[in-house]
Amino acid sequence: MNKSELITHIGRKFHDLSERAVALCVNKIIDKMSDHLAKGGRIEVRDFGSFSLHFHDERLAHNPKTGERIITKPKSVVHFKPGKGMKDRINERAADTPIQESKDDDNE
Repeated sequence: MNKSELITHIGRKFHDLSERAVALCVNKIIDKMSDHLAKGGRIEVRDFGSFSLHFHDERLAHNPKTGERIITKPKSVVHFKPGKGMKDRINERAADTPIQESKDDDNE
């Protein structure tokens, strides 16, 4: 599910809200989460999971196309850890539903 599908789904569930209002809310939530993470904060959504930053130092790497050695810049990456509620829900359904590859998986 992507963001526009989420907005459409929420809009269908709450008929009194316009799709534009739902989009505004979803975008505002994502903006606030991004800002909080950018400031080094941690986000926890009970039964869903938590988002935090992991820092990666510079390292020696290589360009796979040219073989050239390069030093990567230090960076922070967002890390997601699923919560117990999500893991339990997924594992309950996994027994009944086989995992289906998405169309995007074919391009990787």
